[in-house]
Amino acid sequence: ILLGQTQVVRGTEGKEALLSVSYSSSSPDKPVIKWQLKRDKEKPITVVQSVGTGIIGNLRPEYRNRIQVFENGSLLLHNLQLSDEGMYEVEISITDDSFTGEHYIELTVDVPVSKPYIQMMASSVLEYSEYFNLHCSHDNGTKPIYSWLKGDKVLTNDSRLLLSHDQKVLTISRVLMSDDDIYTCAVENSISRMKSKPVRLTVYRRSSLYIILSTGGIFLLITLVTVCETLERLEECSGNAVSQSEISIPATYVPVLPPSSNKTERPIWSAPRRYPRSPSPLAQTLQQPTPGPPLRPVCSPAHSPSSSPRSFSPIRKVRPPVGISTSHLPVEAECPGPSDQVP
Repeated sequence: ILLGQTQVVRGTEGKEALLSVSYSSSSPDKPVIKWQLKRDKEKPITVVQSVGTGIIGNLRPEYRNRIQVFENGSLLLHNLQLSDEGMYEVEISITDDSFTGEHYIELTVDVPVSKPYIQMMASSVLEYSEYFNLHCSHDNGTKPIYSWLKGDKVLTNDSRLLLSHDQKVLTISRVLMSDDDIYTCAVENSISRMKSKPVRLTVYRRSSLYIILSTGGIFLLITLVTVCETLERLEECSGNAVSQSEISIPATYVPVLPPSSNKTERPIWSAPRRYPRSPSPLAQTLQQPTPGPPLRPVCSPAHSPSSSPRSFSPIRKVRPPVGISTSHLPVEAECPGPSDQVP
């Protein structure tokens, strides 16, 4: 019996995998074929037994409708599952022969990797920075293997460019101007390989940073001055608008309350309205008083029977302004009555 060479079959989840073998025999009898799956620290699982292409017995539930055996002993697995991965052993025996052939085939089942992407703290870094990290990630794919490229050169660990244990993280220590370049990350497994979109890492010199900061400071100062001038203009405009509105508003009776005291006083009204006085029809021409002694106060003339019932004194009493005590005003001298006049 001659069997195929030892091989590794790499399968993709959801697709098919052919575990191929071959044999030769002079016997016309059909061979008895047995396939087993062996995993580490697990009891072997019988996948299928057959005489020729005819399957013997019942298949395990996870293999039903997914198994096909060929005349040469090869096994075809449909709709591969991740659980199908392992080492497969095949035994082929002929009834007329005393020899039984054995062969092992390793089957791997993987999910293709998706396109990776690079994550980093920023797209630029300052020269002589302590460290800078670039992370490579992907969403789908089994057993990924990561690698990094700087330009077209594959990176390996050295004194400054350090790769993590799984090579997902690239750390640049003591950043130099020579690190200014394009970086790409690649992910692969046994059935697929994908590269990320290249990213540019820009390294600034420290002197350039000082220029940028100083320029930015000047720009910020100019902006603040402009904003302050604008605010002052707005305040002036609003102040003028308020003063104009105060002028245009008519006077109203707004009470100005005096300081509290024990006495009840009339409230002082701001901007009182004044009404013009019309001349009284009863008013007559005032008579000139008779001059008296030099220092004698001038008094109103006495009423006589022939005089008008109402006459006005040449000296009118002044009404005290509202809110001013009468004690602070001059008092008009009292005139003596008719009986007190000196003849």
